[in-house]
Amino acid sequence: MKARHRRFLWIGAGVALLCVAAALVLNAFQSNLVFFFTPSQIAAKEAPLNRAFRIGGMVVEKSLKRAPDGLTVRFEITDTAKTVPVVYTGILPDLFKEGKGVVAQGKLEGDGQFHATEVLAKHDENYMPPAAADAVNKAQGAAVAEKAARTVKP
Repeated sequence: MKARHRRFLWIGAGVALLCVAAALVLNAFQSNLVFFFTPSQIAAKEAPLNRAFRIGGMVVEKSLKRAPDGLTVRFEITDTAKTVPVVYTGILPDLFKEGKGVVAQGKLEGDGQFHATEVLAKHDENYMPPAAADAVNKAQGAAVAEKAARTVKP
């Protein structure tokens, strides 16, 4: 084999190795990618079923129910326009309270409930992630516009 052919063989092997490495990195990135959705987006069927994502909003007052096993809890998350029921098995954070902000990570099942694998409570009542704040503001604006449209008489 000539030196020229050997060089092309090494270059081809290097390019193939780079392609395999890039494919593995992109696959790992895609499987670890977690999106954020609001209850209004979930109600509009924008969130995927049986795929991990995060949901954020406020815990609805008097919606927290504990199962007899002591670890399973059910509660609802709202963005003031729509609510989503959440089921979580585990220990809730100390700052978790009704009426306070929360972000949960998990999957939306076919039964319409969000099955959380992780629940995060906000540590400061004045802070809200920009995406969540925008979503809450849009949902409140849509709720106000809908209410105004119902009260207008022709």
